[in-house]
Amino acid sequence: MSKPTPVSVRPLGGHLAGTPATAAAPSPRSRRSFKRLNTVVGCLMLGGAGVLMSTSALAQAPTLAATTVLSKLENPWDMAFLADGTMFFTEKCKGLSVRQASGTVVRLLGMKDAQGYASSAGDLFCDGQAGMNGVAVDPNFATNRYIYVYSTSSMSSPATNRVIRLVVSADGTRVSDRKDIVTDIPYKTAASDHPFGGSGAHNGGRIRFNPGDGFLYVTTGDTHNGEVPQSPTRLGGKVLRIDREGAAAPGNNAPQGFDPRIYTYGHRNPQGIAFRPGTNRPYTAENGPWHTDEVTALMPGGNGGWDPRPNRAGRGDCPDRYCGYSPNQMGAMDPKDRSAFMPMTDMKSFPNAMKPAWTNEGLSQGMSSGTFLSGPQWKDWNGKMVVSYMGIGIHGTPVGNRLDILDISADGLSAKRTIVSLPMPAGRFRSVVQGPDGNLYVATDEGEIYKMTPK
Repeated sequence: MSKPTPVSVRPLGGHLAGTPATAAAPSPRSRRSFKRLNTVVGCLMLGGAGVLMSTSALAQAPTLAATTVLSKLENPWDMAFLADGTMFFTEKCKGLSVRQASGTVVRLLGMKDAQGYASSAGDLFCDGQAGMNGVAVDPNFATNRYIYVYSTSSMSSPATNRVIRLVVSADGTRVSDRKDIVTDIPYKTAASDHPFGGSGAHNGGRIRFNPGDGFLYVTTGDTHNGEVPQSPTRLGGKVLRIDREGAAAPGNNAPQGFDPRIYTYGHRNPQGIAFRPGTNRPYTAENGPWHTDEVTALMPGGNGGWDPRPNRAGRGDCPDRYCGYSPNQMGAMDPKDRSAFMPMTDMKSFPNAMKPAWTNEGLSQGMSSGTFLSGPQWKDWNGKMVVSYMGIGIHGTPVGNRLDILDISADGLSAKRTIVSLPMPAGRFRSVVQGPDGNLYVATDEGEIYKMTPK
């Protein structure tokens, strides 16, 4: 698929609280009642003088500035930070590198045919959407020096995706002691009769440690295989939850007969996972077919409701036994009609499926990554989720290269969206990560990593 031309995105504007109502000054007897009213009407009482201030003066979106951290990279896919600002990053077809706190870039682990790396792994390769994708730093990095990557490997036949653990040297210039802690995540080995149907498609690939439970979460794609998402034993179309050795974490609550490493199943191609501050509940960001990108709050053992098998839910046969783009996979069609025929979350077939919080107004625009913003510098966006889009404009759908801020309800079942006014050119936004400095780092397929600073 050719890359779409970046487009400018018109912001929706700041997200401000409503105009406060007017209230009479309270008597001592009614002070408690007034405090309740004060919350409702959006006013603050300052001191004993009874001075009122609208919360709209406090609750507002930040303005953003952007600086380029790295440029001229080759498909940067993900980033992970140490507390001192050291940034590990992956390039899909090249490998793992680190930008040290001093700004020096060191190439650590190269893939097949990559040049200039301290070490190389000839079994690691890239193909379509597959390659070296996610990267994560161990919560106990200070003592164990562990770092993890998700990459496609030819070490087994057929090739698979693997989660690989490495040890970073004390000076941060080398990695060693490779251990493949997950070796059996499906990889699409051959092209099929589908849009974007080349090998390597629907590869998933984001890995993140949950700061609450300390376990590693791994997102995997359905590989254009209709049987995979609902399969109890095949690890595609899943979110895995494992320990640092690759064993199933306790409490995954996988249904009987399922691989115990499975935390949730029935996914299409989740490329983002993030954890909500305060609760540490995981949320996936998942791109849809010709409709319905989704953000979903996960629950242990939950079903995402994606089931592209033929001859189910009123569908007949489908190309290469995968109904994910049906009923008219190569032609224009109303997204609502597509969604009715092949839903992202099929609540009719799976009444207990996890309901998404956000569906991108029924459109598919290549949702990729997500993270929750944290800190008072983010003002009204503090605690809200930012999601990125690669921008897929087809059949009349707007391209949609942008970042969204999602105000997700406490129960995770609904969300309100604000479009970010970008301080840099729009692009195919691949990854968003908040750094230890409190700023947001954004990687694009065009080869840049930006730092976005709230003002």
